[in-house]
Amino acid sequence: MNEARVAEKIDELDEEPRRRRPALSPSRAGDFKQCPLLYRFRAIDKLPERPGRAQIRGTLVHAVLERLFDLPAAERVPAAAKAMVDPTWAQLCEQDPELVEALFSGADDPELPAWLESAGSLLETYFALEDPRRLEPEARELLVETELASGLLLRGYIDRVDVAPTGELRIVDYKTGAAPRPVAETRALFQMKFYALAMLQLRGVVPAQLRLLYLADSESLTYEPEEAELRRFERTLEAIWAAIRTAGETGDFRSNPSRMCEFCSHKAFCPSWEGTPPPYPGWPQEPTGDETPVDRAG
Repeated sequence: MNEARVAEKIDELDEEPRRRRPALSPSRAGDFKQCPLLYRFRAIDKLPERPGRAQIRGTLVHAVLERLFDLPAAERVPAAAKAMVDPTWAQLCEQDPELVEALFSGADDPELPAWLESAGSLLETYFALEDPRRLEPEARELLVETELASGLLLRGYIDRVDVAPTGELRIVDYKTGAAPRPVAETRALFQMKFYALAMLQLRGVVPAQLRLLYLADSESLTYEPEEAELRRFERTLEAIWAAIRTAGETGDFRSNPSRMCEFCSHKAFCPSWEGTPPPYPGWPQEPTGDETPVDRAG
């Protein structure tokens, strides 16, 4: 084996431990900012959560939009997307046989057809926002993983990456909810800046555009980041991670009651709701904090 191949094999061996350690994802960073205890429940305790109909519908719509670009460009039309809903739903149910029973009273639930139809309506809205026949994405559901100079490992999934003929990058994210009010745009862009920073680290290029497509109300949000801004955001992520690791040393993840508690699945374990958290298992050595398809659906 020549020296170059030996060095390559050493790099591969070194890479695996690096990739196996805990990382920060945009969803888990958002959890910690919202409520440190929620971060612990999701990323460390990994308490089970059964997503609701709206969340699973988002996962379904994302899966259809990913597969839409497998079709030849001329065939990427609304009817084709709607035709993918039923088989994609069947595949999701095959992957999770308890899914139907968790969301409905069974496969014969009279509400199931209307729910599937609502997914088709969101897909129709997508076509009002852009024409996929004119697009050839470089990547869909792209896993990005990169280490910052501080040693912080970032990991997440990008819905879509477009590359212009002139080389500019565009990051696109689908949201099946409604567009945020102006005051909430900063929170909405947190995830996108995370992805932009990851792409800057991986490719040495600042994405020219970050685009959020809101399918519930046919709105879009477009942002053009700058490198200095992303480097400031890098320090923000490092500060969040430092706070997570400090809490991780002792298990002191505090609850932070807010209106978001209404949507939390873990009130029974939360001191703010007279609950008791499970014993702290200690800081994990295996990967933790990754995003789930439900996280990404939005």
